[in-house]
Order: sequence, then C-alpha cells, then structure tokens
Amino acid sequence: MARVFISGSSMGLGLIAGRWLHGRGHEVILHGRNAQRTQDARGELPNAFDIVTGDLSTMAGARSVAEQVNAIGDIDAVIHNAAVGYQEPAFTTDDGLPHLFAINTLAPFILTALIEKPRRLVYMSSGMHKSAHAHIGNLLWEQRSWNASAAYAETKLHNAMLAFYLARFWPDVPSNAVEPGWVATKMGGPGAPDDLIKGGITQAWLAEGVDPDTHTTGKYWFHQRVRPANPEAHDARLQDQLISELTRISGHRLPT
Repeated sequence: MARVFISGSSMGLGLIAGRWLHGRGHEVILHGRNAQRTQDARGELPNAFDIVTGDLSTMAGARSVAEQVNAIGDIDAVIHNAAVGYQEPAFTTDDGLPHLFAINTLAPFILTALIEKPRRLVYMSSGMHKSAHAHIGNLLWEQRSWNASAAYAETKLHNAMLAFYLARFWPDVPSNAVEPGWVATKMGGPGAPDDLIKGGITQAWLAEGVDPDTHTTGKYWFHQRVRPANPEAHDARLQDQLISELTRISGHRLPT
C-alpha cells in the first residue's frame, strides 16, 4: 500500500488519479486550494486518507501545503498536478509574480523542496511543451508581451525539466513527467478529443510504482508509454539554470 499526495485534486485529472489509487487500496491525500474546494474533494472521495488546503499561487500557501503534508507522515509518492490553463490572463500574485508561473512552475518547485523526500515523483506536463522554450532569463515575462498560450506551454516545459533534474539529483527516487493529453477537464474544455480517464491513469500508475515498467526515471510518459520530450527538457545546463532561478525567486533550496 502506498501513501500518495496529489496537488490540485478536488476535481479533474487529480481527482481521477486519486480515485484510481484509492480503488487499488492506497492511501490518498487530496488537496484543495480553499475551504470550498477542500469540501468538494471530501464529497467526491469521502474515504480519502486526508485532505490539505492551501492556495499554491502564493509562496506562503505552498509552504503551508508542504507543512500540512509533512505533518501527516511519510509519503510514498507525490503527483504535482495543480495547474492553471492556457487562457490565463496576465495578472500577478501577492508575491508580485505572474499567476500562471506561480502555480504551474514555482509551486511544484517549492513543494519538492519542502515536502520530505518521497519514494516517487510525478510532474504533470503537456503536449504543448514541445513547442516551448525555457526562457530562463525572462521567467517572469518582464521583457515580453504576455501570451497566455506560450506562457502555459513554457511552464509545462519547466515541469518536465524539473522532473528530469530530480532524476539526476535524486537517482534513488524515480521522477517522471506525464502528458495527459487534451482531455475534457475545466482547463481542456468540453470539446477536448482525448480520453479523460486514460488522461488520469498514467500519473497514478507511476505513483503506485508496482508495475515493473514504472521502475524508471527521467522519462516523459503518455498513456503509459514513453514518448519523446522537448530536447530542452533534457538539457542539463538549462535544468541547472532553471533550478538556480527558482531557488533565487523562492528563497528555497532543494535538499541534498
């Protein structure tokens, strides 16, 4: 039996992953960004092992979520699922950061830095990352005109880079990135063509870690198959630069 924390799991793909894991006898820790979302999650999966609450758009909120997860005890796997989508307008958080960047890129980094090291890590990416560039020197869009679709794709590239960096940094912890496909979630919209249930299973399957095929690291997965990732995601120099910038922005370091 595994104990798995899933960020952003009051609905959509995170909730699907939680239900799949719970149905296989695992202890699932859900997450809602506020009291209403936490209540929604409890209603959707009343037998969840636990539920934490916190707004990942702020660094304080991310720290609070990490503290709550650590208070629960040892975690076998973390699925970094929380995200906002490719139609996000340009506005800043209380920390003065682009909202999309804060949730999609910075929050998974802070949670990784602060949650006690699990046995497996899964980071949610997107097929849109394949057309993106990392833009390490301008992560906060201070020197560019806002483009929501490009900004989203960029953060999903960052998620894959973080997964692959951790595969280098913690070789004993399988760390992988997942593309769920274009599925009919609130983010994807009702006309999305891919299979919603399949979109939620790969990350849960990797977090479970039972199938021998999951005993790998530094890979990019789609529907339980390894697929090529954007070459920038595997660039160790760019990975190091990204981690350096996220450390500078957040004030948190990945533990050694």
